Amino acid sequence: MKKQVREAQIKVDFEKINGKFKPMHGVGQPPRTGISDTFFPYLTRAGIPYSRLHDVGGWMGGGLYVDIPNLFPDFDADENDPASYNFPFTDKIIEGLIKAGCEPYFRLGVTIENAHMIKAFRIFPPKDFEKWARICEHVIRHYNEGWADGYHFNITYWEIWNEPDDCYKEKTAAMWKGTPEEYYRLYSVTAKHLKSCFGDTIKVGGYGHCGVYEYVQDTELKGIGHEDTYIYEFTISFLHGFLKYQRETGAPLDFFSWHVYDNCHKSTEEDFIIITEHADYVRRILDHYGYTNTEHHLNEWNLWTDARHRDLPRSAAKTLGFMLMMQNTSTDIMCFYDAGIGFSAYKSLFNPDNGYPYRTYYSFMIFNALYKLGNSAESSSSDEHVFVQAGVDGRKSVIALANTNNEQVKINLDLSGFEASDVQIYRIDEENRYTLTGEELKDNSIMIPANSCIEIKMFDLN
Repeated sequence: MKKQVREAQIKVDFEKINGKFKPMHGVGQPPRTGISDTFFPYLTRAGIPYSRLHDVGGWMGGGLYVDIPNLFPDFDADENDPASYNFPFTDKIIEGLIKAGCEPYFRLGVTIENAHMIKAFRIFPPKDFEKWARICEHVIRHYNEGWADGYHFNITYWEIWNEPDDCYKEKTAAMWKGTPEEYYRLYSVTAKHLKSCFGDTIKVGGYGHCGVYEYVQDTELKGIGHEDTYIYEFTISFLHGFLKYQRETGAPLDFFSWHVYDNCHKSTEEDFIIITEHADYVRRILDHYGYTNTEHHLNEWNLWTDARHRDLPRSAAKTLGFMLMMQNTSTDIMCFYDAGIGFSAYKSLFNPDNGYPYRTYYSFMIFNALYKLGNSAESSSSDEHVFVQAGVDGRKSVIALANTNNEQVKINLDLSGFEASDVQIYRIDEENRYTLTGEELKDNSIMIPANSCIEIKMFDLN
């Protein structure tokens, strides 16, 4: 008996606009090789809106990049003296990003020390929180106000530390060897100082939360979903303590950042759709503490960290599907971890042997096609594992599809509000790497192979 073809009904109404597309296609790190920015044009090509500067340069930031101990090597030096700072190598990265049209998202802090069990170097609390805040002030002045032969880049986002809740036990912590309360105070002191200096010309936030995998066990703010098992103390208790402390001390929180990796928890390994509930939980807990206007950023995420698979169409499909899905949540910005070039479980967009893009990179190009149009048209899918978004701007429209099923699906399109006289179809699958196929859209239906992506561009040329 012939197997029945799986079908999905896709509806799009181009006359119903559900707001704007959000920058879901930011990245962590730029594609650097040594000090070269040769591959930065790939950021331009995919319209990458943000590059989060964390873990830049390798171990301890290569001794040169981004980290506060690299920018201000002698903590006992005069923080008001430009000679105390070492900006040139970080300048080069940021100049390259600006040239590529990609805004830096600046993490104020240090690089993760995964070998801390041998010896930890920089992941201890600063010995003077107030001075540390003033050092951060001068870093911002250098890049936004021209201080110390600097620039006027108007960088928006300044993130205070990263993952201070990382496996919160001192013996296993790779980012913060202090107490939770010490981090709460560091954030409060620094955020208040920076906002007093720069006001609304910058946005200050933190803290790169490791992940709210344990949200369903929150005894103060009940979550939703199925049972999870993880270390509650550093996922939820730390977060409640942080938000309570900032509220009590009047600290500003322009944005809250959090992370998720599908290989960190059984629930996300099984089906990444559950991560929409993580986003819902983050929004609700911020609102619970009165931070109703605080943005929330998923600024580290990766759904396939196995280096053997990152050029597979399935990796591209999961990545695009996730961006399409998260557009419908309250998440304001996302940054994929990461776009660096090198041998790592996380450097997932470019082949380290030649710098050429993996298929996963092209999923960012598809999302950018939507982002450039701006307007998000109402769309829906009858199959929860066939993800869709549609965009429109005047006489141009785009439909993006990601099939994460392990079988091909016949897509039946029900379109209204746009008359197309020309259609272009791009595919990412076993045979194609974001390829314009030249095929036609017949009877408003199209086959999408298992674990693959399609972009349908439509033009009204009449």
